[in-house]
Amino acid sequence: MKRLFLTVIVCLIAASAAARRPAARAAMRQDVRRSERAGRTDAEPSKSGTRRRNAQTDEGARMRLERTVYDFGDVARKGGDLVHEFGFTNEGTAPLVVLRVVTSCSCLKATYTRQPVAPGKSGVIRIVYEPHKSEPGTFNKVIQIYSNSVDGRELITVQGNSIETPGR
Repeated sequence: MKRLFLTVIVCLIAASAAARRPAARAAMRQDVRRSERAGRTDAEPSKSGTRRRNAQTDEGARMRLERTVYDFGDVARKGGDLVHEFGFTNEGTAPLVVLRVVTSCSCLKATYTRQPVAPGKSGVIRIVYEPHKSEPGTFNKVIQIYSNSVDGRELITVQGNSIETPGR
């Protein structure tokens, strides 16, 4: 029964993927035809596409992190929580709003500036790593920051080496 169920699921996924391919190919063919009609080659970008790209980079909120990686070094696994604050600045022309921060494991907790950050102003993302919730050894944890920035998502990393201390 399980094999039948898995086979049906795999067939549905394959059929879904196959159904999407012709639509993507048709859209690509239309783009090529439009370029040929306009007398352009791939080396010549369309003027409207260039204008759109420049508008995206010139307008809106833009998050610039002071640093994207922090190394805690060697830490005692049972020694307590580790805290680091990642500062950021809004280098854009619109208020920056951090929508959510997603951590890669339950050993990380994140708090962040909830109010909109005006252009030129700064905010903080505070990361708390709880080494006792992870296995001893090296760790490399990634945190995703979603915002209304023109980039949409930024990544920060905390890393180090959790050491099991004898006698504890």
